[in-house]
Amino acid sequence: MAEDSETLAERLRDLRKQAWPGVTLTQTHLARAFGVSTGLLSSWENSVVPPQVRLEAYATFFATKRSIERKPYRVLPVGDLVPEERDRRNVLLKELQQLRDGTEAAAGPSASARGGRNLWQFPPGQDIVIVCARLPETLRQKPFADPESPDYVELYTYADLDSLVELVGHIRMCNPDSEVTFRTTDERTPLKRDDNTAHLIVLGGVDWNTQTRALLNLMDLPVRQVRRDGPDGPLGGFEVSRADGDTDFFSAELDRSGHLVADVAHLYHGRNPFNPKRTVTLCNGTFGRGTYGVVRALTDKRFRVRNQEWLDERFGDAESFSIISRVTVFRGAAITPDWALTDACLHTWPQKGTEQ
Repeated sequence: MAEDSETLAERLRDLRKQAWPGVTLTQTHLARAFGVSTGLLSSWENSVVPPQVRLEAYATFFATKRSIERKPYRVLPVGDLVPEERDRRNVLLKELQQLRDGTEAAAGPSASARGGRNLWQFPPGQDIVIVCARLPETLRQKPFADPESPDYVELYTYADLDSLVELVGHIRMCNPDSEVTFRTTDERTPLKRDDNTAHLIVLGGVDWNTQTRALLNLMDLPVRQVRRDGPDGPLGGFEVSRADGDTDFFSAELDRSGHLVADVAHLYHGRNPFNPKRTVTLCNGTFGRGTYGVVRALTDKRFRVRNQEWLDERFGDAESFSIISRVTVFRGAAITPDWALTDACLHTWPQKGTEQ
């Protein structure tokens, strides 16, 4: 049993180095046994809290030396453990869970919210700016969107308002020591010059959000968002350039009555082109429910840990990555996508084996 003062990260590192004297077990060995990147495993031995399923893998792996009988090393099925090994697994798992609980309690509420890594958590004290578009004048509902009206509510003029409300609260919860602001791309709450060098989170597609359009033009991505031409024109969507020179196109789905049954959305996360020590995250759908769905993928308490783990395993420590996701719409509501399902994730970049 580890001492009370030992952290989870220290215990995981000690397990790898000292569990079996005379055996050299590297981070790469263990990462391959768990099916994750070496960078991700290294983060667990430093400060990132691994999800429950990874603690179970640690406990199973170190419950028996049979895990390293041959290379590549492996995590045995729990059902293959003999009673003595199963007992060791249970004791070790309980210990790791207690250490995880202590780590999360010491770190405060933001740690328990993220479970492990968290795309929406940034280093303390760094400014975070969320950028929305304004609704076109013709789509603003009066009197609430009319500044001359006593009933005026400024947020009624925002596009992707559901995504903004969802994200502002979550990001403030995860970053209690940071200044979190939101702005639009028009003259009422315009982006300030220094906003462009903060952590930027941009909501909405290229039809209305000029910031999305401008940033996509700067990114070295094989993904291009195609604008919608209007209610009677093409739906728009996302065009992906393939390595063979051909292209794939992903668009929303409507039923025979013209109701949206599935949207397509894009999540991009990478280095801010104006400040390499900050990031840019784009959440843009063909329609608003696509944007909302891809935001909810990492805020919805039922899915955020699972989707974050999928991101970690799929992209490891890649500096930038991109996902095109299908967002199912059921009875008018956007359903949070589960990226581990094959039909939810339509395209990823970079491809496995070509990480930057």
